[in-house]
Amino acid sequence: MADDTDIPTLRRILHENRRIAVVGISAEWHRPSYFVGKYLLEHGYTMVPVNPKYASVLGQPCYPDLAAARASGPIDMVDCFRKSEDIVPLAQQAIAIGARCLWMQLGVRNAQAAALARAAGLDVVQDRCVKIEHGRLFGGLNWAGVNTRVISAKRPRQLAY
Repeated sequence: MADDTDIPTLRRILHENRRIAVVGISAEWHRPSYFVGKYLLEHGYTMVPVNPKYASVLGQPCYPDLAAARASGPIDMVDCFRKSEDIVPLAQQAIAIGARCLWMQLGVRNAQAAALARAAGLDVVQDRCVKIEHGRLFGGLNWAGVNTRVISAKRPRQLAY
């Protein structure tokens, strides 16, 4: 089950954090992490791939760890495609590099990592997908008849894609 992060907080996080390190990204086109990385690039985000297995992913240089990725520029959000038990070291690295948000993808929850990151002042999102939440909150899903659970009389500002 997804965390209890409210809609205004999710909107703020996705609006403010424009440089996103995707930890555990795959260069294989059929993997969910690849779809998320591609989606982020197509929607104006700077996607920083982090996986020691690859030299580049989606035309972006791929870094072996968060410290190396940080050397290329500041990281706003750390998006984790790793097992729940692997998140505590990633939370520690996110804090060390000065990230503002630790985001754990669908199926990933770690209370210890969340508490550690929150104590350091990071926003924490667990068990949610960046791609799904962005589409839901910024108008990318409504064309497919998906119930976004967002009720508003105002039509969302459409993205240029």
